[in-house]
Amino acid sequence: MNEITLHNQWVVKAPINDVFRIMTDFEKFPEHFPKVAESIQINKREGNYLEMDATVRSFGKKFQVKMKTQILPGKGFISDNDSYQFGTSGHEELLFSKHAKGTLIDYTYQVTIHKKWLGIIAVPLLRWYSMKYWEKAVIDQLKKTLEK
Repeated sequence: MNEITLHNQWVVKAPINDVFRIMTDFEKFPEHFPKVAESIQINKREGNYLEMDATVRSFGKKFQVKMKTQILPGKGFISDNDSYQFGTSGHEELLFSKHAKGTLIDYTYQVTIHKKWLGIIAVPLLRWYSMKYWEKAVIDQLKKTLEK
């Protein structure tokens, strides 16, 4: 198995509450971020704990992902995700904090690649491509929505 950690930080010129509201409205993710989310269905909700089935887009394909997510009120969320179809699982943290120019978004995704053949090509591809794509498809879109 190959394990990699993806990490980046961005600043969005908007209050934390506005960033939090959009980034934790999972059912509307496909509307806000159609390049990465085709659908998200919440199957179970107990307070701030959610279990969801998502159809996500990556590398020009669609993949099913099971998500077990904890919303951290006003701070973001953490999520354990499994994509048996793609052959990965991971722990994702999207955390928000105040910044002089708005909100600092701190994103970490620890990915485990379960398919040996996938590890050969996926590690360099994930490191290089996925964060750039996520920034363009999510962060840039969030900035367009919130920064006025």
